[in-house]
Amino acid sequence: METHNPKTLQELKTLRKPIRQVNIESKQKLSKLDKLALWITSHVGTMGFFFIIFVWTICWLGWNSMGPKDARFDPYPAFVLWLFISNMIQIFLMPLIMIGQNLQSSHAEVRAEADFEVNTKAELEIETILMHLENQNKVIMEILEKLDKNEQKQ
Repeated sequence: METHNPKTLQELKTLRKPIRQVNIESKQKLSKLDKLALWITSHVGTMGFFFIIFVWTICWLGWNSMGPKDARFDPYPAFVLWLFISNMIQIFLMPLIMIGQNLQSSHAEVRAEADFEVNTKAELEIETILMHLENQNKVIMEILEKLDKNEQKQ
């Protein structure tokens, strides 16, 4: 049977690389525009933003449908200005949301790599622990055999 010498705790410590702070690393690499895109992405994708747009639309359509005729600035049935502004919001938000999602995706990939590194370290340490336990079992069995032989001699 092949015997493996398990690594000592000191050997494991020398093999260990420092744990990376990937969240901090990723934030430090972001430009101001990237931070803006992430901020927009995180705020646009909320129910609060949905309610703001919903209320704004109801107010716009309500005022221009039922407000005083002289005060209507985008009268029914056309709502041309409302359609223009809505389309502009969509045109600007879609690329910003996609940029934010791409940034979040690349951050997730870095986090996954860091998790893989931690898992690899843990696997090595667990393997070393198992090898130590195997050696301890072997030593215990040898001690028991010697005790058994000594008892039989007496």
